[in-house]
Amino acid sequence: MSVPTVLEKILARKAEEVAERRARVSLAELEAQAKVADAPRGFANALITQAKLKQPAVIAEIKKASPSKGVIREHFVPAEIAGSYEKGGATCLSVLTDIDYFQGCDLYLQQARAACKLPVIRKDFMVDPYQIVEARALGADCVLLIVSALDDVKMAELAAVAKSVGLDVLVEVHDGDELERALKTLDTPLVGVNNRNLHTFEVSLENTLDLLPRIPRDRLVVTESGIVNRADVELMEISGVYSFLVGETFMRAENPGAELQRLFFPERGVTISGSTLD
Repeated sequence: MSVPTVLEKILARKAEEVAERRARVSLAELEAQAKVADAPRGFANALITQAKLKQPAVIAEIKKASPSKGVIREHFVPAEIAGSYEKGGATCLSVLTDIDYFQGCDLYLQQARAACKLPVIRKDFMVDPYQIVEARALGADCVLLIVSALDDVKMAELAAVAKSVGLDVLVEVHDGDELERALKTLDTPLVGVNNRNLHTFEVSLENTLDLLPRIPRDRLVVTESGIVNRADVELMEISGVYSFLVGETFMRAENPGAELQRLFFPERGVTISGSTLD
């Protein structure tokens, strides 16, 4: 019997977590909450609008920890980070809500969204329609569907539920096979390419560049993981990729929004939290 991978462990725990949540709050209750939640802010539209201008469309991530790195940010105040990101030029936010492996929680998403005007994606391991409705009830504007965690039938089901409650979908792929499945199964305009190898955990921007020619031009490519310096940003931009999901690089900085501005908008020299950034 093979040893479960990290992803397999996460998904097994996630199934248990969904059952626990459903026992506390019924799907009918969640659906009622979703109907009275703040209107979606247009996650996909915000990214597409910015990218069409050939300007960086940055999904800035709020993440306290990860299975591979442990605690990434000790001083962790989601509302404060969200405000910093907004000032720094982020287009959207990503908030980790997984408790067991990323030390996230639902409240972090609510606090972050309340502190700014940016659209927010619930970053979690979606395996059940319950979680999709729950995301809308929490105020999320988009959900992440990870192809490696889902079969095609489940992926299509979750996307249909997302559409029914007004949520955008960012589909995440790691390789050509997953990309083919995503394009065949979903019509979302947002295709995220994770540059982290799920088996070795090594990161290479070549993953995005290799898959880019296979992604239809009517889809927006979001490059995920591995953006650490200005050269990385410029490499993507000259390749026609203008949408980025960045987390750890910002989370390790004293001022996440200032780091975002330095990395993506060095020409601005704006003032964030009282310090001029040149």
